[in-house]
Amino acid sequence: MKVAIVTGSAGLIGSESVRFFSEKMDLIVGIDNDQRAYFFGKDASTERSKNELEETIKNYKHYSIDIRNYEALQSVFKEYGADIKLVIHTAAQPSHDWAAKEPHTDFTINANGTLNMLELTRLNSPEAVFIFTSTNKVYGDTPNYLPLVELEKRWEIDVNHPYFKEGIDESMSIDNSKHSLFGASKVAADVLAQEYGKYFGMNVGIFRGGCLTGPNHSGTQLHGFLSYLMKCAVTGNHYTVFGYKGKQVRDNIHSYDLVNMFYHFYMNPRQGEVYNAGGSRHSNCSMTEAIEICEEITGNKMNYSYSEDNRIGDHIWYVSDVSKFKSHYPEWSYKYNLRDILEQIFSQQKQFSKTLELGEIKHCNPGL
Repeated sequence: MKVAIVTGSAGLIGSESVRFFSEKMDLIVGIDNDQRAYFFGKDASTERSKNELEETIKNYKHYSIDIRNYEALQSVFKEYGADIKLVIHTAAQPSHDWAAKEPHTDFTINANGTLNMLELTRLNSPEAVFIFTSTNKVYGDTPNYLPLVELEKRWEIDVNHPYFKEGIDESMSIDNSKHSLFGASKVAADVLAQEYGKYFGMNVGIFRGGCLTGPNHSGTQLHGFLSYLMKCAVTGNHYTVFGYKGKQVRDNIHSYDLVNMFYHFYMNPRQGEVYNAGGSRHSNCSMTEAIEICEEITGNKMNYSYSEDNRIGDHIWYVSDVSKFKSHYPEWSYKYNLRDILEQIFSQQKQFSKTLELGEIKHCNPGL
Protein backbone atom coordinates (compact mmCIF):
# COMPACT_ATOMS: atom_id res chain seq x y z
CA MET A 1 0.00 0.00 0.00
CA LYS A 2 1.18 3.52 -0.82
CA VAL A 3 0.49 6.12 1.87
CA ALA A 4 1.17 9.87 1.78
CA ILE A 5 1.18 12.01 4.92
CA VAL A 6 0.28 15.67 4.46
CA THR A 7 0.63 18.10 7.36
CA GLY A 8 -1.38 21.28 7.24
CA SER A 9 -3.71 19.20 5.09
CA ALA A 10 -6.65 21.61 5.23
CA GLY A 11 -4.57 24.66 4.33
CA LEU A 12 -3.85 26.04 0.88
CA ILE A 13 -0.89 23.87 -0.16
CA GLY A 14 -1.91 20.94 2.03
CA SER A 15 -5.41 20.64 0.56
CA GLU A 16 -4.04 21.01 -2.97
CA SER A 17 -1.58 18.21 -2.17
CA VAL A 18 -4.37 15.99 -0.83
CA ARG A 19 -6.41 16.42 -4.01
CA PHE A 20 -3.45 15.99 -6.33
CA PHE A 21 -1.97 12.89 -4.70
CA SER A 22 -5.28 11.21 -3.82
CA GLU A 23 -5.32 9.89 -7.39
CA LYS A 24 -1.77 8.57 -7.10
CA MET A 25 -1.79 7.03 -3.60
CA ASP A 26 -3.88 4.39 -1.87
CA LEU A 27 -4.34 6.53 1.24
CA ILE A 28 -3.78 10.18 2.13
CA VAL A 29 -3.25 10.81 5.84
CA GLY A 30 -4.00 14.43 6.72
CA ILE A 31 -2.64 16.10 9.85
CA ASP A 32 -4.17 19.47 10.71
CA ASN A 33 -5.52 20.94 13.97
CA ASP A 34 -6.77 24.25 12.50
CA GLN A 35 -4.12 26.45 14.08
CA ARG A 36 -4.96 29.15 11.51
CA ALA A 37 -8.08 29.96 13.50
CA TYR A 38 -5.85 30.57 16.53
CA PHE A 39 -3.35 32.63 14.53
CA PHE A 40 -5.73 34.79 12.51
CA GLY A 41 -9.28 34.34 13.82
CA LYS A 42 -12.32 32.36 12.76
CA ASP A 43 -12.38 33.84 9.23
CA ALA A 44 -9.09 32.06 8.56
CA SER A 45 -10.27 28.70 9.92
CA THR A 46 -9.58 25.64 7.77
CA GLU A 47 -12.53 23.71 9.21
CA ARG A 48 -14.62 24.15 6.05
CA SER A 49 -11.72 22.91 3.91
CA LYS A 50 -11.21 19.89 6.17
CA ASN A 51 -14.89 18.96 5.98
CA GLU A 52 -14.85 19.28 2.21
CA LEU A 53 -11.84 16.97 1.93
CA GLU A 54 -13.48 14.35 4.13
CA GLU A 55 -16.65 14.52 2.05
CA THR A 56 -15.07 14.44 -1.41
CA ILE A 57 -11.79 12.50 -1.12
CA LYS A 58 -12.69 8.89 -0.41
CA ASN A 59 -9.15 7.78 0.46
CA TYR A 60 -8.50 10.65 2.86
CA LYS A 61 -8.14 10.09 6.62
CA HIS A 62 -7.87 13.08 8.94
CA TYR A 63 -6.00 13.39 12.23
CA SER A 64 -6.36 16.52 14.35
CA ILE A 65 -2.81 16.55 15.74
CA ASP A 66 -0.49 19.38 16.75
CA ILE A 67 2.87 18.81 15.04
CA ARG A 68 4.59 19.78 18.30
CA ASN A 69 3.14 16.62 19.88
CA TYR A 70 5.81 14.01 19.14
CA GLU A 71 3.97 11.12 20.79
CA ALA A 72 0.75 11.72 18.86
CA LEU A 73 2.67 11.95 15.58
CA GLN A 74 4.62 8.83 16.47
CA SER A 75 1.42 6.79 16.77
CA VAL A 76 0.49 7.75 13.18
CA PHE A 77 3.92 6.90 11.80
CA LYS A 78 3.97 3.55 13.63
CA GLU A 79 0.50 2.73 12.28
CA TYR A 80 1.60 3.05 8.64
CA GLY A 81 5.36 2.43 8.87
CA ALA A 82 7.09 1.49 5.64
CA ASP A 83 3.86 1.99 3.67
CA ILE A 84 4.53 5.72 3.94
CA LYS A 85 6.05 6.66 0.59
CA LEU A 86 5.65 10.43 0.73
CA VAL A 87 5.57 13.11 3.43
CA ILE A 88 4.51 16.63 2.46
CA HIS A 89 5.14 18.96 5.37
CA THR A 90 3.24 22.22 4.91
CA ALA A 91 2.05 22.88 8.48
CA ALA A 92 3.48 26.11 9.86
CA GLN A 93 2.90 29.44 11.53
CA PRO A 94 3.11 31.50 8.31
CA SER A 95 3.16 35.18 9.32
CA HIS A 96 6.21 37.24 10.25
CA ASP A 97 3.93 39.84 11.89
CA TRP A 98 2.26 37.21 14.07
CA ALA A 99 5.56 35.56 15.02
CA ALA A 100 6.62 38.70 16.90
CA LYS A 101 3.55 38.31 19.16
CA GLU A 102 4.41 34.77 20.26
CA PRO A 103 8.01 33.89 19.30
CA HIS A 104 8.02 30.67 21.30
CA THR A 105 4.86 29.40 19.63
CA ASP A 106 6.20 30.33 16.21
CA PHE A 107 9.55 28.59 16.72
CA THR A 108 8.22 25.41 18.29
CA ILE A 109 5.72 24.95 15.46
CA ASN A 110 8.02 25.84 12.57
CA ALA A 111 11.34 24.43 13.80
CA ASN A 112 10.51 21.79 16.43
CA GLY A 113 7.50 20.56 14.49
CA THR A 114 9.65 20.10 11.39
CA LEU A 115 12.26 18.23 13.44
CA ASN A 116 9.52 15.90 14.72
CA MET A 117 8.36 15.13 11.19
CA LEU A 118 11.88 14.57 9.84
CA GLU A 119 12.95 12.33 12.72
CA LEU A 120 9.79 10.22 12.64
CA THR A 121 10.17 9.78 8.89
CA ARG A 122 13.79 8.68 9.39
CA LEU A 123 12.87 6.18 12.10
CA ASN A 124 9.74 4.69 10.51
CA SER A 125 9.88 5.22 6.74
CA PRO A 126 13.43 6.22 5.77
CA GLU A 127 12.87 5.47 2.08
CA ALA A 128 9.98 7.94 1.84
CA VAL A 129 10.29 11.21 -0.03
CA PHE A 130 10.07 14.19 2.33
CA ILE A 131 8.97 17.55 0.92
CA PHE A 132 9.32 20.67 3.05
CA THR A 133 7.62 23.96 2.22
CA SER A 134 10.15 26.59 3.20
CA THR A 135 9.94 30.29 2.31
CA ASN A 136 11.82 33.10 0.61
CA LYS A 137 11.96 34.74 4.06
CA VAL A 138 15.01 32.54 4.77
CA TYR A 139 16.94 35.13 2.74
CA GLY A 140 15.97 37.79 5.26
CA ASP A 141 16.13 41.35 4.00
CA THR A 142 19.19 40.70 1.82
CA PRO A 143 17.11 41.25 -1.37
CA ASN A 144 16.47 44.82 -0.21
CA TYR A 145 20.15 45.67 -0.73
CA LEU A 146 20.07 44.78 -4.41
CA PRO A 147 20.40 47.68 -6.90
CA LEU A 148 16.72 48.57 -7.28
CA VAL A 149 15.21 51.14 -9.62
CA GLU A 150 11.92 52.95 -8.96
CA LEU A 151 9.54 52.78 -11.92
CA GLU A 152 6.07 54.30 -12.25
CA LYS A 153 4.20 51.37 -10.69
CA ARG A 154 6.87 49.08 -9.29
CA TRP A 155 10.36 48.66 -7.97
CA GLU A 156 12.56 46.71 -10.38
CA ILE A 157 16.10 45.43 -10.27
CA ASP A 158 18.74 47.10 -12.43
CA VAL A 159 18.70 45.65 -15.94
CA ASN A 160 22.43 44.97 -15.78
CA HIS A 161 22.20 42.81 -12.66
CA PRO A 162 22.45 39.00 -13.06
CA TYR A 163 19.08 38.60 -11.29
CA PHE A 164 17.22 40.75 -13.83
CA LYS A 165 16.48 38.03 -16.38
CA GLU A 166 15.31 35.16 -14.16
CA GLY A 167 15.11 36.48 -10.58
CA ILE A 168 16.84 35.55 -7.32
CA ASP A 169 18.51 32.14 -7.28
CA GLU A 170 19.45 29.75 -4.47
CA SER A 171 22.99 31.12 -4.19
CA MET A 172 21.76 34.15 -2.22
CA SER A 173 23.05 34.01 1.36
CA ILE A 174 20.63 33.20 4.18
CA ASP A 175 23.11 34.62 6.73
CA ASN A 176 23.74 38.04 8.29
CA SER A 177 20.39 39.70 7.57
CA LYS A 178 17.14 40.66 9.31
CA HIS A 179 14.79 37.72 8.84
CA SER A 180 11.87 38.48 11.15
CA LEU A 181 11.29 35.87 13.84
CA PHE A 182 9.19 33.87 11.38
CA GLY A 183 12.08 33.87 8.92
CA ALA A 184 14.46 32.72 11.64
CA SER A 185 12.26 29.76 12.61
CA LYS A 186 11.94 28.78 8.96
CA VAL A 187 15.72 29.05 8.47
CA ALA A 188 16.13 26.54 11.31
CA ALA A 189 13.63 24.18 9.70
CA ASP A 190 15.10 24.70 6.22
CA VAL A 191 18.63 23.82 7.37
CA LEU A 192 17.35 20.84 9.38
CA ALA A 193 15.62 19.48 6.29
CA GLN A 194 18.78 19.93 4.22
CA GLU A 195 20.81 18.15 6.90
CA TYR A 196 18.49 15.15 7.09
CA GLY A 197 18.86 14.82 3.34
CA LYS A 198 22.61 15.25 3.15
CA TYR A 199 23.69 13.66 6.45
CA PHE A 200 21.28 10.72 6.56
CA GLY A 201 20.94 10.33 2.78
CA MET A 202 17.16 10.80 2.91
CA ASN A 203 15.13 11.93 -0.08
CA VAL A 204 14.37 15.48 1.01
CA GLY A 205 13.35 18.47 -1.10
CA ILE A 206 13.18 22.00 0.27
CA PHE A 207 10.95 24.43 -1.63
CA ARG A 208 11.49 28.12 -0.80
CA GLY A 209 8.16 29.57 -1.79
CA GLY A 210 7.37 33.07 -2.96
CA CYS A 211 3.76 34.14 -2.41
CA LEU A 212 1.80 30.89 -2.44
CA THR A 213 -1.75 31.47 -3.53
CA GLY A 214 -4.86 30.10 -5.17
CA PRO A 215 -8.66 30.05 -4.89
CA ASN A 216 -8.64 27.92 -1.73
CA HIS A 217 -6.55 30.38 0.28
CA SER A 218 -8.22 31.72 3.45
CA GLY A 219 -6.60 35.13 3.17
CA THR A 220 -6.34 37.43 6.20
CA GLN A 221 -4.73 40.78 6.87
CA LEU A 222 -1.56 39.16 8.21
CA HIS A 223 -1.26 36.37 5.65
CA GLY A 224 -2.45 35.63 2.12
CA PHE A 225 -1.64 38.71 0.04
CA LEU A 226 -3.67 38.16 -3.16
CA SER A 227 -6.52 36.31 -1.48
CA TYR A 228 -7.06 39.01 1.12
CA LEU A 229 -6.66 41.77 -1.46
CA MET A 230 -9.36 40.23 -3.65
CA LYS A 231 -11.59 39.66 -0.62
CA CYS A 232 -11.40 43.40 0.09
CA ALA A 233 -12.06 44.19 -3.58
CA VAL A 234 -15.21 42.06 -3.53
CA THR A 235 -16.56 43.09 -0.12
CA GLY A 236 -15.47 46.73 -0.07
CA ASN A 237 -13.55 46.17 3.17
CA HIS A 238 -10.66 48.51 3.81
CA TYR A 239 -7.15 47.44 2.76
CA THR A 240 -3.91 49.02 4.02
CA VAL A 241 -0.81 49.18 1.82
CA PHE A 242 2.31 49.17 3.99
CA GLY A 243 5.35 51.12 2.82
CA TYR A 244 7.59 51.27 -0.26
CA LYS A 245 5.08 53.57 -2.03
CA GLY A 246 2.92 50.53 -2.82
CA LYS A 247 5.45 49.49 -5.45
CA GLN A 248 6.87 46.43 -3.69
CA VAL A 249 7.00 43.41 -6.00
CA ARG A 250 6.01 39.82 -5.22
CA ASP A 251 5.99 36.75 -7.40
CA ASN A 252 2.93 34.56 -7.00
CA ILE A 253 2.65 30.84 -7.66
CA HIS A 254 -0.63 28.93 -7.88
CA SER A 255 -0.94 26.09 -5.37
CA TYR A 256 -1.41 23.59 -8.22
CA ASP A 257 1.85 24.61 -9.88
CA LEU A 258 3.75 24.24 -6.61
CA VAL A 259 2.25 20.83 -5.84
CA ASN A 260 3.08 19.74 -9.38
CA MET A 261 6.70 20.63 -8.53
CA PHE A 262 6.36 18.31 -5.52
CA TYR A 263 5.14 15.54 -7.80
CA HIS A 264 8.07 15.83 -10.18
CA PHE A 265 10.47 15.75 -7.23
CA TYR A 266 8.67 12.73 -5.77
CA MET A 267 9.08 10.81 -9.01
CA ASN A 268 12.84 11.47 -9.12
CA PRO A 269 13.98 12.62 -5.67
CA ARG A 270 17.30 14.04 -4.50
CA GLN A 271 18.93 14.29 -1.09
CA GLY A 272 18.58 17.64 0.68
CA GLU A 273 18.09 19.69 -2.48
CA VAL A 274 16.95 23.31 -2.22
CA TYR A 275 14.74 25.02 -4.81
CA ASN A 276 13.31 28.51 -5.10
CA ALA A 277 9.64 28.03 -5.92
CA GLY A 278 7.65 31.10 -6.89
CA GLY A 279 5.93 32.72 -9.81
CA SER A 280 9.25 33.98 -11.26
CA ARG A 281 9.09 36.32 -14.26
CA HIS A 282 6.03 34.31 -15.34
CA SER A 283 3.74 35.62 -12.55
CA ASN A 284 4.64 38.66 -10.47
CA CYS A 285 3.23 42.08 -9.63
CA SER A 286 3.61 45.13 -7.46
CA MET A 287 0.99 46.05 -4.88
CA THR A 288 -0.16 48.91 -7.13
CA GLU A 289 -0.44 46.59 -10.13
CA ALA A 290 -2.34 43.98 -8.10
CA ILE A 291 -4.87 46.59 -6.94
CA GLU A 292 -5.42 47.70 -10.54
CA ILE A 293 -6.03 44.12 -11.70
CA CYS A 294 -8.44 43.45 -8.80
CA GLU A 295 -10.39 46.58 -9.74
CA GLU A 296 -10.51 45.48 -13.39
CA ILE A 297 -11.76 41.99 -12.53
CA THR A 298 -14.35 43.03 -9.94
CA GLY A 299 -15.44 46.31 -11.50
CA ASN A 300 -15.16 47.83 -8.02
CA LYS A 301 -13.02 50.72 -6.86
CA MET A 302 -10.96 49.47 -3.94
CA ASN A 303 -11.21 51.06 -0.53
CA TYR A 304 -7.57 51.31 0.53
CA SER A 305 -5.12 53.63 2.23
CA TYR A 306 -1.35 53.92 2.40
CA SER A 307 0.88 53.70 5.48
CA GLU A 308 4.50 54.83 5.34
CA ASP A 309 5.48 52.09 7.81
CA ASN A 310 6.65 49.00 5.97
CA ARG A 311 6.50 45.64 7.69
CA ILE A 312 9.77 44.64 9.37
CA GLY A 313 11.85 42.42 7.10
CA ASP A 314 9.45 42.86 4.18
CA HIS A 315 10.94 42.56 0.71
CA ILE A 316 10.92 45.53 -1.66
CA TRP A 317 11.44 43.35 -4.72
CA TYR A 318 11.40 39.58 -4.81
CA VAL A 319 11.15 37.41 -7.92
CA SER A 320 12.13 33.73 -7.70
CA ASP A 321 14.49 32.17 -10.18
CA VAL A 322 13.09 28.66 -10.76
CA SER A 323 15.61 27.71 -13.46
CA LYS A 324 17.43 25.26 -11.15
CA PHE A 325 14.24 23.26 -10.67
CA LYS A 326 13.49 23.44 -14.39
CA SER A 327 16.97 22.14 -15.18
CA HIS A 328 16.44 19.15 -12.88
CA TYR A 329 12.83 18.56 -13.98
CA PRO A 330 12.46 19.92 -17.53
CA GLU A 331 8.97 18.43 -17.99
CA TRP A 332 7.52 20.73 -15.31
CA SER A 333 5.93 24.01 -16.40
CA TYR A 334 3.48 26.62 -15.08
CA LYS A 335 -0.21 26.13 -15.71
CA TYR A 336 -1.49 29.45 -14.25
CA ASN A 337 -0.37 33.06 -14.58
CA LEU A 338 -1.18 36.04 -12.35
CA ARG A 339 -4.43 36.93 -14.12
CA ASP A 340 -5.61 33.30 -13.98
CA ILE A 341 -4.93 33.21 -10.24
CA LEU A 342 -6.80 36.42 -9.46
CA GLU A 343 -9.79 35.44 -11.61
CA GLN A 344 -10.01 32.09 -9.80
CA ILE A 345 -9.81 33.80 -6.41
CA PHE A 346 -12.52 36.25 -7.52
CA SER A 347 -14.85 33.43 -8.55
CA GLN A 348 -14.29 31.67 -5.24
CA GLN A 349 -14.87 34.86 -3.24
CA LYS A 350 -18.11 35.57 -5.14
CA GLN A 351 -19.33 32.04 -4.52
CA PHE A 352 -18.45 32.25 -0.84
CA SER A 353 -20.24 35.60 -0.50
CA LYS A 354 -23.37 34.12 -2.09
CA THR A 355 -23.21 31.16 0.30
CA LEU A 356 -22.99 33.52 3.27
CA GLU A 357 -25.90 35.60 1.99
CA LEU A 358 -28.03 32.49 1.49
CA GLY A 359 -27.16 31.34 5.00
CA GLU A 360 -28.23 34.68 6.43
CA ILE A 361 -31.53 34.57 4.49
CA LYS A 362 -32.25 31.07 5.77
CA HIS A 363 -31.37 32.14 9.30
CA CYS A 364 -33.87 35.00 9.07
CA ASN A 365 -36.48 32.84 7.29
CA PRO A 366 -36.23 29.28 8.68
CA GLY A 367 -38.95 28.09 6.33
CA LEU A 368 -36.77 28.61 3.24
